[in-house]
Amino acid sequence: MTVAEKISSGFSRRSVLTGGLAGGFLLAFHLPVRAVNEPVQPPDDAAGKFAPNAFIRVDNTGKTTLVMPQVEMGQGIYTALAAILAEEMDADFSALFLEHAPANEKLYANPIFGIQATGGSTSVRAFWKPLRTAGASARAMLVQAAAQQWQVDPASCKTANSEVTHKDSGRKLTYGDVAAAASSQTPPKDVPLKDPKDFVLIGKPLKRLDTPEKVNGKAVYGIDAMLPDMKFATLAACPVFGGKVGKVDDSAAKKIPGVRKIVVLDDTVAVVGDHMWAATKGLDALVIDWDEGPNARLSSNDIWQGLRAASEKDGVVVKSEGDIAKGLATGERVDAAYELPFLAHATMEPLSATVHVKPDSCEVWTSSQIMARAQSEAAKAAGLPVEKVTVYNHLLGGGFGRKLEIDMVVAAVRIAKQVDGPVKVVWTREEDIQHDIYRPVYRDTISASLSDGKIVGWKYRVTGSSIMARWLPPAFQNGVDIDAIDSAVDMPYDIPNKHIEYTRAEPPAVPTGFWRGVGCNNNVFAIECFMDEVARKANKDPVDFRRAMLGKTPRLLAALNLVAEKSGWGQPLPARVGRGVCAQTSFGSFIATVAEAEIDEHGEVHLRRVISAVDTGIAVNPDTIVAQIEGGLIFGLTAALYGEVTIDKGRVQQSNFHDYRMLRIDQAPKIEIHLIKSGEAPGGIGETGTTAGPPALRNAIYAATGVALRRLPIDRSLIAAGKKA
Repeated sequence: MTVAEKISSGFSRRSVLTGGLAGGFLLAFHLPVRAVNEPVQPPDDAAGKFAPNAFIRVDNTGKTTLVMPQVEMGQGIYTALAAILAEEMDADFSALFLEHAPANEKLYANPIFGIQATGGSTSVRAFWKPLRTAGASARAMLVQAAAQQWQVDPASCKTANSEVTHKDSGRKLTYGDVAAAASSQTPPKDVPLKDPKDFVLIGKPLKRLDTPEKVNGKAVYGIDAMLPDMKFATLAACPVFGGKVGKVDDSAAKKIPGVRKIVVLDDTVAVVGDHMWAATKGLDALVIDWDEGPNARLSSNDIWQGLRAASEKDGVVVKSEGDIAKGLATGERVDAAYELPFLAHATMEPLSATVHVKPDSCEVWTSSQIMARAQSEAAKAAGLPVEKVTVYNHLLGGGFGRKLEIDMVVAAVRIAKQVDGPVKVVWTREEDIQHDIYRPVYRDTISASLSDGKIVGWKYRVTGSSIMARWLPPAFQNGVDIDAIDSAVDMPYDIPNKHIEYTRAEPPAVPTGFWRGVGCNNNVFAIECFMDEVARKANKDPVDFRRAMLGKTPRLLAALNLVAEKSGWGQPLPARVGRGVCAQTSFGSFIATVAEAEIDEHGEVHLRRVISAVDTGIAVNPDTIVAQIEGGLIFGLTAALYGEVTIDKGRVQQSNFHDYRMLRIDQAPKIEIHLIKSGEAPGGIGETGTTAGPPALRNAIYAATGVALRRLPIDRSLIAAGKKA
């Protein structure tokens, strides 16, 4: 099957991206995280334990450990995956331990794609069945061991809270009592899984198991790693994309107390000190002459001119159904183009990595979404075999795709090679934002025809860079990036004549990567904004217009109907207040969102409330789902209102939260999330809110003012002037 054929059959980045992650310390939910420099027994060394598969360890005391294939970065996956395993294993959830999986793609890769990575809203989707199967298989083996000891039929036994009970006699054995005997059992094949009606954990609101240690300060993030005799370093890379180091005057820096070493690399200068203050002051004292290279005149205007020119060219045909020429010739023609800017990640935990390079080994302490790749790239940078490199992973203080990259680990290893002993390398907020791997700029062009109140012809072209071509080349074939066209190729609306294309256009010099949604960000924005414009052309209510084209997507239709009801859709609003809607099927979930906003005479936008109705299949932990959608909505609305990275003279102009703004707490709207009960397999949820917020807000502005914005972030001057952009 070709990539294009896979895409046409519903195969997207969301069905292939990510899998497992993790790394080095043992975390017990009810105990403090132990010191990061203590040795950790590798999880695949299961001597003396009942270890029926890569995920489960039970010792003779009954201690049950889940070897966690995914990394926790605020999405609640520790709790969700632990609940899935404990549900099928009938383990005592309150006493379950977690241990990060090591870098091992053979054991802990995503079962769909085959690499270790956390991202793409896939953690629950990818491990829903593997962890259930692992738990059910382990439970069956423990029951068999108990039944053999009692010489009874296994069917006469039941399990709960890490105990096996013989129903007739009332005899009980803990899982620890039978762990050794169970180790000799052969794992059963095709073990039956629980009927959802028998779930005792899944579907219940569970308290986040990682919260207490985050509140009391015992949680360890990558930036918290502390080692004996550790030095600290911070760095400056050339401010111009692709530039190099010219000359460095370090005379003043060397005079600062605590400065130990100046490390000069080809494109970066680092200062190593006894503490972070010395390193920072030393870096400030350096006089660096940069060789800015060929991109010193690059500007945002250059990039946009190139992208717009590329969008006029024919792209690779991704999907074509019906007769597009006939469809576009029928009825009234509508054309539009939508643009999204570069965006930074600005995670609350800036980039960092602690590295100790020795002649024959290298150890790395970090927080990564893709640990196996961090290990292999660290090995290359250290000049060592990969088996000589150990990476210890920690909690992430935000990821959003930034930590699917390993540039921070590679840079830290290059610096550490010139330092005796361990060194912690920390990026300042300014370095982090100005040397990010940015969400790509996109331009989406749409031509459609409207007849009898419905769209009958649809030509859609996505133009933008290919993240997959760089990050995962097998996912870029025949000129198609499966991420860039996500939510475009599988749009939910019934349109008889469709034609979808992708045009690859790389921005000169600017590195691009994943950003909490990526392809879905731009495609849902363009499609849902366009739907409102076409609805107005047809003199139709935006919700009714969508309803008429959702006959083949009943789950999304149900979500749209529910959000319309809960938002009071159609009820009168004050002047300059509007409601806007967005409906999407991204990430394997079905979500409809209504934003309500007030726009003043200066074009300033005041968020009043946001309502989402979501069908994400079986809700493993409803509390986490609500929290993730709330957080995603704030993340996406922030980008819609303020988010833009601009380039001038080859440099990123934004540097910190004063000019790369976040939505303030007093600006946050009231948010309501309504979950639709479903028996379907779980969908993804981490990015749905991020994708839903911007088009819903834009459509609210359109409803309130009649201004059809076609570019983000919103331009308040255009709204005030009553113009379309």
